[in-house]
Amino acid sequence: MSFRVFGLLIRQELAGVASGKASTRMISTSSVRSARILKDSPNAYLSKTLLERYQKLKYDPKYVQATYLWIDGTGENVRLKDRVLDYVPQKPEDCPSWQYDGSSTYQALGGNSDMKLVPRALYKDPFKPGDNDVIVLCDTYQPDGKPTESNKRYLMQEAYDKTKCLEPWFGIEQEYTFLDIDGRPLGWPTAGFPGPQGPYYCATGAQNVVGRDIAEAHALACLYAGIDFAGTNAEVMPAQWEYQVGPNLGMKCADDIWVSRYILWRIAEDYGVVVTFDPKPMPGNWNGAGGHCNFSTKPMRADNGIEAIKAAIEKLSKQHAKHIKAYDPRGGKDNERRLVGRLETSSIDKFSWGVADRSSSVRIPRGVADANKGYLEDRRPSSNCDPYSVCHAILDTCLVQE
Repeated sequence: MSFRVFGLLIRQELAGVASGKASTRMISTSSVRSARILKDSPNAYLSKTLLERYQKLKYDPKYVQATYLWIDGTGENVRLKDRVLDYVPQKPEDCPSWQYDGSSTYQALGGNSDMKLVPRALYKDPFKPGDNDVIVLCDTYQPDGKPTESNKRYLMQEAYDKTKCLEPWFGIEQEYTFLDIDGRPLGWPTAGFPGPQGPYYCATGAQNVVGRDIAEAHALACLYAGIDFAGTNAEVMPAQWEYQVGPNLGMKCADDIWVSRYILWRIAEDYGVVVTFDPKPMPGNWNGAGGHCNFSTKPMRADNGIEAIKAAIEKLSKQHAKHIKAYDPRGGKDNERRLVGRLETSSIDKFSWGVADRSSSVRIPRGVADANKGYLEDRRPSSNCDPYSVCHAILDTCLVQE
């Protein structure tokens, strides 16, 4: 859906609502189904109040719990481990580099598996009790010093360093889906399906909305952490949600997306709910999930910036295959299930663009066209994309290559 925070820049942006005929059948809310939700999740049975007893314990404030967070060999999941520092870090460089076992994260063989963690960004930790406890976002390196295969951050950093004079901004719309422990979308009938799409987008009411508590807890935790969290809304498919991050200069939006995903997984873990970023969690006539990327440069945001926007779109149109490969962790195979030319998606095989057209590869929002300046929305990235890979591809195509 539309990346709403850019409306602060382009005030003429009009709120769009996906059209569709309202269904008379909603999600099943029978007591039988409600009693079955999460019945097999061990996390749903663990008492969270017991942990609070220990979180109230006071310890010397010079000690800081630092959670080191990194992307594993899948390119779409994160791993973490904690260490205690005896000082308060002020910047990523204050945190020591560390190691981990790459043979257990799909990144190395057992004979030479000590992989290196290099701190790149700091966030306040919403899960630890100390005022100075932090999340340390890292990228990963092999024993010989080369980046791991799943480390796409260094490529984006190189591209950004070449183009920072143009002040590239990114904003990402992250869609996701709540699942029961059995892999079924949360709140869906055990047998059969909910009513057709129509009443669920930005909806209210227990018959229409599933998991709002988790979505709102996630928003609060992200704001606490220091993520530039822009908003959230229920999506078109029941049990599907979206949140927005940015706009940010340079690396921060992509960093924020990875940390915000981790925070969402952790909060859902407390509730005993599964979160999936799969771009097509349910086959059939159900909307998929995207990671729409909004992009602008200083010339695009200036008066008559529409010409710079169109020039960037022209460059994107000539590199469609390259971007499809970069926009999901399986080189386009995940997006084959999602980009089918309907259900608010473009065709994976053909580049297209348009004003206010959610069925196009790249959209110019109506408010941008009216203001004659602003940004473009690349709607092709999948919900499980690596944001570093997406932003690197856009920087490379639009700004680095001549």
